[in-house]
Amino acid sequence: MPNSRYKQWRQAALLVCIPTFLAAGPIVGYLIGDFFDRWLGTAPWLMVLFTVLGGVSGVRQTLELIARAKAENEEK
Repeated sequence: MPNSRYKQWRQAALLVCIPTFLAAGPIVGYLIGDFFDRWLGTAPWLMVLFTVLGGVSGVRQTLELIARAKAENEEK
């Protein structure tokens, strides 16, 4: 079966995305918040807000990815 042949590679690829999600969320949040802070003159409040929201988003995406990888691993 071709599906089971690549199952381990698919699992590895899904789990390698975890550091990307955890890093990209806060980085993008920081950049968006910094842009709006400079534009509106509200430094550093929007930067902090968007960085936290980006971190929360990264953790949420990571948990969903782990749940998906676990569900795929349990399929037989």
